[in-house]
Amino acid sequence: MILKGNRHEDIRGIITYNNEFDATKIKRIYTIENHSTEFVRGWQGHKIEQRWFACMKGKFEISVIVIDDFDNPSTNAKINKYILSSEALTYLHIHAGCLTAIQSLEEESKLLVLADYELGEIEDEYRFELNYFK
Repeated sequence: MILKGNRHEDIRGIITYNNEFDATKIKRIYTIENHSTEFVRGWQGHKIEQRWFACMKGKFEISVIVIDDFDNPSTNAKINKYILSSEALTYLHIHAGCLTAIQSLEEESKLLVLADYELGEIEDEYRFELNYFK
């Protein structure tokens, strides 16, 4: 789900904001910076945890799959693609039960990641090879 952000510019500078985002569930914050625009970080996801992504610098493509079975997922799952840009503080909400693959589209891009569980609070990480899904 996209939570559309916005941008305001005047003589003082630029503000990017998102008045729709509710941060009350957030327990952890980190950033991702891929070393290359050729690299794709994924597939990784969670049965229980949720994530929110926002681009702080540059541009990212986030591919998302809703998993039918975490032990033996269908290889032809539908892949939804989203583009996040630092032009506005738009959040992509990744619900529990999804996998993501993350690729920066511009050099030196930086992605903000928010999670609703602390590191090590639960064991809920699933990874699959990039070529697993067709």
